[in-house]
Amino acid sequence: MTMGDNLWGWQNINGSPYLTCALLAPWPHGFFTRAFYPQLPEQLITYLDPQGKAFRVKQVHGDVTLTATEIGQTPLAPDSAHPPADGIISDAPHQGVWVASADCTPVLIGDLIGKRVAAIHAGWRGTKARIVPKTIDRFLALGSELKDLRVALGPAIAGEVYQVDPWVALEVGQSVQAVQQLATERQQWDYLCNVATPPVLPDREPEKYRLDVRRINQLQLLELGFAQEQIAVAPHCTFQMEELFFSYRRTHTKEVQWSGIVSY
Repeated sequence: MTMGDNLWGWQNINGSPYLTCALLAPWPHGFFTRAFYPQLPEQLITYLDPQGKAFRVKQVHGDVTLTATEIGQTPLAPDSAHPPADGIISDAPHQGVWVASADCTPVLIGDLIGKRVAAIHAGWRGTKARIVPKTIDRFLALGSELKDLRVALGPAIAGEVYQVDPWVALEVGQSVQAVQQLATERQQWDYLCNVATPPVLPDREPEKYRLDVRRINQLQLLELGFAQEQIAVAPHCTFQMEELFFSYRRTHTKEVQWSGIVSY
């Protein structure tokens, strides 16, 4: 999980810390901490790009990614000022795309040549539905090349502390193509528990497992043909680092931190 720790660095605004990733250095971006709560993207973007416009969606734990233009053309979610989706991809300069999280994985992506960017909310349900690979498909359809993409998986609940039911661990694990291709569930369990840096870990409680959702997303990306060097995984756990991050699993309150990246 800690591969590429040196790619991550802390920045500071008015005494409040936020995280950046060296892979995304060409773009203004940040994984903001609880210190910025309750500021919304419309305020946070002023720290990254005073000319920028913020785009966000009503996150529903699904697999839909909208372009910034599509956000304005898509029916709104019930009781929301935003359409339902869990990913946003820019289609013009100075567009800040944002996702909220409080244990789920915030994923920021940039295209070094095409300059477009994306922000994705990848909890276990979105990961099971392969929202990150589906967003990569949108990049490629828009003309991006895989080799030009850089992906940062931000602070989220770590696998070592994320307890889930067996069916959750298996169904999320089955989103990895190498697991899908195995003939029996026993073989699938064996793969998920014993592959290098396994995404499924044992739990002290009977009939429970620990699930590393970021590792599943990383495996999905590697299967698409990404090089290890194109992916950074944050060594920060929202559940364990209470002073920095909100965690729904820890408190069961609806407080979130925002992550965003701005196109140029």
